[in-house]
Amino acid sequence: MSRPPFEVADVIRKIGDRFRASLTWPQSKVLEAIARCRTAALGGHRDQCARCGHQVISYNSCRNRHCPKCQTSARDKWLHQRQQELLPVDYYHLVFSLPHTLVPLMWQNKRRLFSLLFQSSAATLLAVAADPKHLGAEIGFLAILHTWGQTLQPHPHIHCVVPGGGLSPDHRHWLSSRFSFFLPVKVLSRVFRGKFVAGLRRAFHRHQLRFYGECLPLANQKNFATFLRTLRQQDWIVYAKPPFGGPQHVLHYLARYTHRVAISNHRLLSVSESQVTFRWKDYAHGNKPRTMTLSPQQFLRRFLQHVLPRGFPRIRYFGWLANRARGDLLPLCRLLLHQPPPATDASSANQPATWPCPLCQGPMYLVERLTAAQIFFAETRLACTYDTS
Repeated sequence: MSRPPFEVADVIRKIGDRFRASLTWPQSKVLEAIARCRTAALGGHRDQCARCGHQVISYNSCRNRHCPKCQTSARDKWLHQRQQELLPVDYYHLVFSLPHTLVPLMWQNKRRLFSLLFQSSAATLLAVAADPKHLGAEIGFLAILHTWGQTLQPHPHIHCVVPGGGLSPDHRHWLSSRFSFFLPVKVLSRVFRGKFVAGLRRAFHRHQLRFYGECLPLANQKNFATFLRTLRQQDWIVYAKPPFGGPQHVLHYLARYTHRVAISNHRLLSVSESQVTFRWKDYAHGNKPRTMTLSPQQFLRRFLQHVLPRGFPRIRYFGWLANRARGDLLPLCRLLLHQPPPATDASSANQPATWPCPLCQGPMYLVERLTAAQIFFAETRLACTYDTS
């Protein structure tokens, strides 16, 4: 993919200094990391082609999980690890969304209620799948938290990728789901709503929620009980997509959802001192492509709404894919599905990463790691070398 003409970092550099005074410390750190990503300020390394000897200096990445430029390598590494866990079955994609009326309270209690969203959606899948009226099996799956919509407004939802089947209660058989159908979404929606509302009630009675601004009236027990009743009266949305094929399709499919940030640099159309224009898809009208223009301040405020609490895991595993069960139950799933153990390529894992030379396409190897000061002198030296030649 070609390099985008505009980046979120460009917006930060234009107004960041006068904008950061109103931010929290974590938000300010995110902006600083994105602005410095792949610049000399973070240092870098000098690489040399093993074939033609061409040298080039590359800048280090910030590795911040909210940075649009730092997700590709992290995603590729994660996908390589997941390749060892794929089973020879169809996979399903389910999305658990919350009513918009919950957004203000969630944004005042991100760590608590994002965790509750994970717990409620996972408990719903595990409970309905274990019901003999539906699948009657113990399933395993991964869940990914997204907090944004296409226009960067808050839209908390969970993407779940689930193998089409699971272990029988006695762990002696693999029970496959019916073709093109995994679990009934109406049942999932009702159970999900009940579990989330029950979790909200427990958190309130344990004094685990904070209330500010527009949510301050909810600190009153009677008002909060009324709020919960309105939530129970709404239809909650669980969306189940058709199965997207076996393991050969899963990694490509997952790449669309894992390690994403609120907006990619490729969606930016223009950046100036007065406005930022970006593309978005109008899902309510057949995925129609549209554009939106915001002031840089509005754009960054929307972007920063999606900074996660420090150390909060955005990808989690449940059932027999959970860390405590994966080592024993995943090999059992392979055995029941007559799948050979995954091949391990230790030799390639120990090889240093290479990338093609821009001149002869030969392998480029790391020669030297450089500090910011060393980069300045190294670039000056290389420039002088090219000038004299």
